Amino acid sequence: MTAANSADEPWPVRTVNAKIADWIHRLGQIWVEGQITQLSRRPGTRTAFITLRDPAADMSLTVTCPPEVIDRSPVPLADGTRVVLCGRPSFYTGRGTLSLRVTEIRAVGIGELLARIEKLRQLLAAEGLFDPRLKRPLPFLPRGVGLISGRASAASRDVVSVAQSRWPAVRITVRDAPVQGPSAVPRILGELKILDDDPEIDVIVIARGGGSVEDLLPFSDEQLLRAVAACATPVISAIGHEPDTPLLDLVADLRAATPTDAAKRVVPDVEAELAGIATMRRRSAGALRNWVQRESHIVDGLRARPVLADPLRIVDAHASAVQRHRADARREISRLVETQRHRHEHLAARLATLGPAQTLARGYAIVQNLDDGSRVAGKLDDLPAGARLRIRVADGAVRAQVTDQEEKP
Repeated sequence: MTAANSADEPWPVRTVNAKIADWIHRLGQIWVEGQITQLSRRPGTRTAFITLRDPAADMSLTVTCPPEVIDRSPVPLADGTRVVLCGRPSFYTGRGTLSLRVTEIRAVGIGELLARIEKLRQLLAAEGLFDPRLKRPLPFLPRGVGLISGRASAASRDVVSVAQSRWPAVRITVRDAPVQGPSAVPRILGELKILDDDPEIDVIVIARGGGSVEDLLPFSDEQLLRAVAACATPVISAIGHEPDTPLLDLVADLRAATPTDAAKRVVPDVEAELAGIATMRRRSAGALRNWVQRESHIVDGLRARPVLADPLRIVDAHASAVQRHRADARREISRLVETQRHRHEHLAARLATLGPAQTLARGYAIVQNLDDGSRVAGKLDDLPAGARLRIRVADGAVRAQVTDQEEKP
């Protein structure tokens, strides 16, 4: 039984190391996959040391094995080789270090790597990361271009030289990062985030001059592919490897066949643009001149027409007709007025003949019963005895009263 651990009764280092070793040794035999970043084999020693690194993370593990295990490897081991190791975790209590004691080494074959890449391609395609509708358009003239490439690499020189020759004013920000090996993905991810966060960078180019399938594995890494798909800035893949296209070509917004092609896609050719502007100016000037000439011919044709050359000709041609129509209208109006005047006189004469004034002038009178509302009397019953009367004659009227009635014999 181990004494309880407390500030008053602390464990000695040997106890702590022994407990750690006990827990680690319980893990048993395991298989581990990674990339070799360092291989140390000293002549005359019975132990070889290997540093195994995770391809997608900044993590490594110390591996030890007998030299004959390395000799039995199916492929020569070197820095960057992708391997699968079988061993047991071992904790060395003397120095407090952890290592993996390996008894078997297997190389990851090209066929297996391609199968993994194909499986990842199907997964990302199902998620829609390759959808052309998600591709962001490149700006016609970017304010700044971000370039991720190897330090002093031919791909970096090609992109910079070709872009500056096409558009001398272009501003290129070069970020150096390993483009192969176990440290490539973490470094590229870091540089990609820096460029994507820069508001002055309008497009990012990831360039490499091609290579073998193993060399291009970082550009088919799932973590890198998802980071490129999540970028707000358009990304151009310029890996320059035609036969075995890495998955970055499918996720990027634009795939360039070579770094030189990427430089041609990212900025326009200033000479070609100036030539195009000159051509458009000539075509626009020619079109404008033709339009002015065409409109001038139309105006000249309109001015040459008789109606515009002598506008009063139409008025003169119809002046006599207007005068004739005026005379006819006046004559017709005069005739109509005279006819209506005669008709009025005739009707007036008839009215005078039929009117009561002519009858009164011939000696007749109109008798009205004032007691009966000035009713005109037409018979004796309308004139009772004592009724007050108004008798109208041709030149006036008199008032009377009925004193007696005399019937017609």
